[in-house]
Amino acid sequence: MRILMAGAGATGGYFGARLAQAGQDVTFLVRERRYQQLQASGLVLQTPQGTETLKPQLAQASSLTGHYDLIIVTVKSFALDQVMEDIAPAVGPETLIMPILNGLRHIATLQKRFGEDRVIGGLCKINATLGDNGEVIQMTPLHQLYYGALDGNNDARLQRVDAALRDCQVDTQFSDNIMDELWEKWLLLSTLGAVCCLARGNTQQILTSRGGEALLQGVFSEILSVITAEGYQTRPAATARILELLSDPATPMTSSMYRDLTQGFDIEADQVIGDLLLRAKRHSLATPLLNAVDVNLQVYLQQR
Repeated sequence: MRILMAGAGATGGYFGARLAQAGQDVTFLVRERRYQQLQASGLVLQTPQGTETLKPQLAQASSLTGHYDLIIVTVKSFALDQVMEDIAPAVGPETLIMPILNGLRHIATLQKRFGEDRVIGGLCKINATLGDNGEVIQMTPLHQLYYGALDGNNDARLQRVDAALRDCQVDTQFSDNIMDELWEKWLLLSTLGAVCCLARGNTQQILTSRGGEALLQGVFSEILSVITAEGYQTRPAATARILELLSDPATPMTSSMYRDLTQGFDIEADQVIGDLLLRAKRHSLATPLLNAVDVNLQVYLQQR
């Protein structure tokens, strides 16, 4: 299977590297700066098991040739419009596009551009970041990849995707209910991002502060009410596990949005929090805590 990995940051770099190591034909679509960096030093993975370096196949938008069987989109959501332009020449009659982005707005955006039948569901669970020299740093052993048809019909095209991905040295889940997985991932990451960005700290610091547990539970409840109104078929055991994970004061957690914010980078405020508020408004739901988070993030973006 010919695979185009759109992005070689922490997510794209890690999972793309594992696919390449498993023998898949993987090309990384990157910008000039990342292209030069990877050309010079290779794609470096720092994992709990050690350091690995591989020489990746690289392409820039101007040099893309031929169609790909699978395009995995791993950029930040605010870069999606440009990436759609970049990957367009690589989309052929049989191409499937699997976005691994935060939130859900990107699915409709990709479907509008490339067609509903081309876009499949995907998400990952990994604690990873880029180091100062562009190395991919996997901070914990967690490395899960979920995928499946958005309508649950995992036909022959999806079976081919599964055959390519399931042996790539990561934990894979070929899901026949990927939409619920996507809703639950959004519940986790948006709660985590909201409380960390608002309180400017990790979950351990928040939970051991006066009112911190109530803040986390309040944000969680608001987000759960929004996604349920939007179509999430609540799975009580799953949502309970998410809240339990977030509420453990022994395990300090932060979100990628919080890490980006503390470094002065652009953040996915509209895609992770703003979109929830738009959906809440559609159902006349009161979300005062989410509104406070959104104002906080908008002020940050104005001050950048």
